[in-house]
Amino acid sequence: MTVCKKRLSILLTPLALMVIPLIVQAAIITTCTLDKSVYNRGETGFITVTIYNDKDDKIRVSELTAAIDYYYDDGNSYLQTFFSSADLPIEIQQGQSEDFLIPFSLPNNIAHGYTELLVKAKTDLWNNNSQIWFMSDHPTYQPVLYIESPYKQQFENQQAINDQLQQQIQELQQQISELQAVNNTNTTMMYIFGSITVAFALMTVFLMILNRRSKGITQPAV
Repeated sequence: MTVCKKRLSILLTPLALMVIPLIVQAAIITTCTLDKSVYNRGETGFITVTIYNDKDDKIRVSELTAAIDYYYDDGNSYLQTFFSSADLPIEIQQGQSEDFLIPFSLPNNIAHGYTELLVKAKTDLWNNNSQIWFMSDHPTYQPVLYIESPYKQQFENQQAINDQLQQQIQELQQQISELQAVNNTNTTMMYIFGSITVAFALMTVFLMILNRRSKGITQPAV
């Protein structure tokens, strides 16, 4: 039995040495950001993913995806996977980083609220000794996406309309005030001109009476 175990150990050791390098950690996702902090239904966006090669040789990114597992308004599950826009595979040299974009779109009836995206990369590590690529693990990242409530959007639209109407009302009130000011000025001027006219009329009458009296005084007696 002992001899068999030793032989089995001898046979398995080279096999184990061959299998261990097949699955290694080839890269890490250092940053994963969305192009906006808030999204509305039916909008499109993109995720910027930075992959860093922290290994002793070059790596390649063979696949990069972002999955959304969320709900519709009616409660049904919404599951969709989006792929990188880059032409993969892309190699990344040792100690270097590469940025990738993953475009995505949201349906018009997706439920509002927070949800996590599962960003996953498939990478391979180059073995310079054997001159072949080894499969690696799949580094992941989970950015949080926020979908705005449609009622808030409707409220903001209505608020914008109300603000516009309020501004129009204020402009109309200002025009009315200006017209009232002009009207008050015209009324005041009419009162002034009227007073001046009456004053001139009274002065004319007074001068006529005075003139008649002076004629009566200076007329010689017969």
